[in-house]
Amino acid sequence: MTEIQDQVQEVIEGLVESGAERGLQVAVYRQGEQVVDAVAGVADPGTGRPVASDTPFYAYSVGKGATATVAHVLVERDLFGYDTPIVELWPEFGAHGKEAATVRHVLTHTVGVPGIPADTTPEDLCDWDKMCAVIADAEPWWEPGTMIAYHAYTFGYMVGEIVRRATGKPISQVLREDVAGPLGVADELFFGVPESDLGRLARLEDMEGSAEFLATMPDDAPFFKLGPRATTPTAEFGNRADILMADIPAGGRRQDVSAGHGPHVRRADG
Repeated sequence: MTEIQDQVQEVIEGLVESGAERGLQVAVYRQGEQVVDAVAGVADPGTGRPVASDTPFYAYSVGKGATATVAHVLVERDLFGYDTPIVELWPEFGAHGKEAATVRHVLTHTVGVPGIPADTTPEDLCDWDKMCAVIADAEPWWEPGTMIAYHAYTFGYMVGEIVRRATGKPISQVLREDVAGPLGVADELFFGVPESDLGRLARLEDMEGSAEFLATMPDDAPFFKLGPRATTPTAEFGNRADILMADIPAGGRRQDVSAGHGPHVRRADG
């Protein structure tokens, strides 16, 4: 880590100085070797706590990659297959014509259950059994496999419940034991964050103008059919302790992301 490290460090310090970013990390690996480990700015504007290389950030849907990785690992171990009907593991999911839906349909966002009820609250999102029951009983928007739409929240619960039914363990535990642990990042990649680690997380801030933009959107906007206004991933939402500690595997908390502006957090690692 020499010239390229210095170049990246200069760039991210410039972003913080300009006000474009509050705090961020950049990690770059080349052929398995880390060639950049750069940080700049603050993780908590209220206290001035600086960003460190091990500061986790709530990165919202970036977590779906980790969720899918858990499923792929279990497929490799023959706990289920991509074309396994979900009802073989989770019989209740077959309600209202979803009995032909497969694991592949879930992973490809074609299963037909992209939205959650309009009255869903953040507290509901933290209630695993309640959310899985609602999703299992949902009427599909289309025949599984015939259309595609982003399954913003439901993706995580569906993959997570398939994993739980196959292993007997919550997906956060499987992530730690079978993915993050073997990779040496068990304390850097989470779904539900242990309470003892909450103080390590970066505090998010909304990007200027984002709250005003959301306020202009009507409650019946297509955007809110995937997740109602109360569950929109704002900075306030992403700073809630109950949300951070809950298993909501449609989103994740990890290191090496550009941070500081709420739901507009971007990946910055190589």
